[in-house]
Amino acid sequence: MSSEVIGVATPGNASEPVAAHVPPRSPLLDRHGAVEGTGPDAGVAWHYGDPVAEQRALERGAGVVDQSTTGIVRVSGPDRLSWLNSITSQELAGLAPHQSTETLVLSPQGHIEHALGVVDDGSALWLLVDGSATSALVTWLNRMKFALRVEVTDVTPEWAALGEPIAAESAPGEPLAWVDPWPVVAAGGTRYGPPEDDHPGSHRAWRLVLVPRDDLLDAIREREASGWRLAGTWASEALRIAAWRPRFITEVDHRSIPHELDWLRTAVHLHKGCYRGQETVARVHNMGRPPRRMVYLHLDGSVDVLPPAGSAISLDGRTVGTLTSAARHHEDGPVALGLLRRGTAEDAELVVEVAEHPDVVVTAAQEVIVPADGTSVDRPPARGPLTRGLPRTGMVGGA
Repeated sequence: MSSEVIGVATPGNASEPVAAHVPPRSPLLDRHGAVEGTGPDAGVAWHYGDPVAEQRALERGAGVVDQSTTGIVRVSGPDRLSWLNSITSQELAGLAPHQSTETLVLSPQGHIEHALGVVDDGSALWLLVDGSATSALVTWLNRMKFALRVEVTDVTPEWAALGEPIAAESAPGEPLAWVDPWPVVAAGGTRYGPPEDDHPGSHRAWRLVLVPRDDLLDAIREREASGWRLAGTWASEALRIAAWRPRFITEVDHRSIPHELDWLRTAVHLHKGCYRGQETVARVHNMGRPPRRMVYLHLDGSVDVLPPAGSAISLDGRTVGTLTSAARHHEDGPVALGLLRRGTAEDAELVVEVAEHPDVVVTAAQEVIVPADGTSVDRPPARGPLTRGLPRTGMVGGA
């Protein structure tokens, strides 16, 4: 995957310097046939010589992916749940041990600054983030502690994550795991896309298992001994894209709000207490419309070019969006996620522009994730004349 993205949100006060995060290089890159990833997946293998077989192994539940560049942050202290609940978008105050969820850090204007996988082990919270965002997240969290009894530690140097196609919490005695909740609509959430039974993500089971970094190779060997195949991020990303699953480092830019990505399913509680960015979340859901919408794209497979992230999407010669992630799927061929202007016709055939190959035309057919009308399934009904004079709250970041 290309390292070019549509922009990375900056947390808190952007004027404060944040130390650069250098992802650790995985020892699994020394395996025969390993090809290192690029951009957000640098430091781990993109594939090990047969990405098609690796995807198929993951789909049948018999594969494991080295995701040891994932950022892992440990938050301890008796106030940890109530504290994180008060500053992020999900309801966390009653999170039970080993129960997984995800939450967002939003700006005061409701733009996404961080996306966090969250699981508690009974004595500490474990937060999983895209690796390059780790240092900025820790800096922001430490600024938000005030006098509360919490301790924030970046434990990425000591701990690593393994991705595997299982949708189950850790059994007693097993390493702690974060189970991806996508695409189940959590309590207090809502959806813009299809119901879970009709959602392609319902076929993707996924979790990240936390292991001591010194035990990474042994954990992989143990799985291989049971018949599993080691897979690269080409395989896991292709399956993520096909599941319409947004990822912070690829789908989010400085303008993103959760409604555009159908992220109110799993990461936002609409009825919890006040938190930063809540006003925008409520206004857009209740009265406005998101300015953009995420789509799933089937790319022209007759062209031997996979457009990189950041490529412009056009309609009739006019730019209407940006491609955010792309991969070659073992069954569907080249596929991608992208962000379009919300009003772009749902049946429009689009063109992805490839800057490195200006003579190449890559057409793209879209599948609707967030509808062009910009309303969720449980949007409150219009209130008629009583709403006159209210601001056009859906115009966050432009039409």
